[in-house]
Amino acid sequence: MTALESSDAAVVDDAADREGGVLSRSYRALSVGIVSVVLLIAFEATAVGTAMPVAARELDGVALYAFAFSGYFTTSLFGMVLSGQWSDRRGPLGALTTGIGAFAAGLVVAGTAQGMWVFILGRAVQGFGGGLVIVALYVVVGRAYPERLRPAIMASFAAGWVVPSIVGPLASGAVTEHLGWRWVFLGIPALVVFPLALALPQIRRRASGPVDGTAGSASFDRRRIRLALAISLGAGLLQYAAQDLRWLSLLPGLAGAALLVPAVLGLLPRGTYRAARGLPSVVLLRGVSAGSFIAAESFVPLMLVTQRGLSPTLAGFSLAAGGGTWALGSWVQSRSRVEPYRERLMTAGMVLVAAAIVTAPSVLVHSVPVWIVAVAWAFGCFGMGLVISSTSVLLLHLSAPEEAGANSAALQISDALSNVVLLAATGAAFAALGGGSAAATTATTSDGTHPAAFAAVFLPMAGVALVGAWVTTRLRAR
Repeated sequence: MTALESSDAAVVDDAADREGGVLSRSYRALSVGIVSVVLLIAFEATAVGTAMPVAARELDGVALYAFAFSGYFTTSLFGMVLSGQWSDRRGPLGALTTGIGAFAAGLVVAGTAQGMWVFILGRAVQGFGGGLVIVALYVVVGRAYPERLRPAIMASFAAGWVVPSIVGPLASGAVTEHLGWRWVFLGIPALVVFPLALALPQIRRRASGPVDGTAGSASFDRRRIRLALAISLGAGLLQYAAQDLRWLSLLPGLAGAALLVPAVLGLLPRGTYRAARGLPSVVLLRGVSAGSFIAAESFVPLMLVTQRGLSPTLAGFSLAAGGGTWALGSWVQSRSRVEPYRERLMTAGMVLVAAAIVTAPSVLVHSVPVWIVAVAWAFGCFGMGLVISSTSVLLLHLSAPEEAGANSAALQISDALSNVVLLAATGAAFAALGGGSAAATTATTSDGTHPAAFAAVFLPMAGVALVGAWVTTRLRAR
């Protein structure tokens, strides 16, 4: 089927189901399929996060704990740029299938690792696959759904996190305690088959091929590919330097910054880092919100296990309610009646995120009940649901069809790069203040002697979230 025929078919289906939604007859299989892909990624994120403290301790890699997270985001940067190029020129189908395959392969590598660096390599392969997948999914949404349905499908993506956020930590904790952390990684690839079987025929029908008839023969933009390699290598060097707290580490750190800065300026919309109105501020907000939240969330289970003596299951469960409230926030932004107030909702969302992050380290005081973290994180996730889905909706609204891949890649690059940089910064502060030695204690012998290491993670990230609240005032061009 040609791109024109695919577009005509989508128009006919839309006319037939004009009053329907994302689960109407014309869109049902596609919606269920791509939401299932999101479900797979969500289950990985929630389950792996719970098992990570045990894996890092068993592999003697607590000092590299932040790198195990940021390694994923580092390689995803290259995958995102490649996926944007691939999707704009040849359609999102190839990028999506390759990404899912790489994602599953990375889980196998991590699950069979005998050392921390091999484990990080597996996470890096996962990240490359995840980068391919997430941008391709955005292009599918931009091509296959009319604008009126995009807020709803983005809300469905958020809803796809609900079951994993509840079941994932519990299942992962139980598997980790009774079978071992490796089975958390090795069991997830089996979930790949269903979304592929359901989604790929519909994607081939509705969104395959380039936007126009000539783009498919165009080669990839080699300059952007080089910039993508530079941004990935630079981010990796920066993260390595942050984890190796010696003067000699300044050399890879400076080299990473020298690669990273010009690559970022070349790949993100002009004016992003000065919060220029419109698309640049949308892209910036995505990075600020996701980076501050993920950098803080990555240390929540570790803090609860090592400082309050919780089991991995209970520590992971402290984040479980967040999936439901994130989906609720995303559902709220999808209502047509709130569209005139979207920017105000996003401002409120960032304030909630900042409040949740600043509240979390209060449990370092042992008289504070640990359930405070669960409550705070539920409110923070509601704010993230308002913000993240809205940035996706605004990006597609501001993007021409032939630029959807490149702009979606820019949005995801901002997201992942912010995660890498902020995880590097928080990881360095955590290690410098003795976090590695604190984390090395077992759950049952936690002495809580290094609370400053955790405070150095959460408090600065709350400040970053407040910056995001200001950026929400610059999303619409005057």
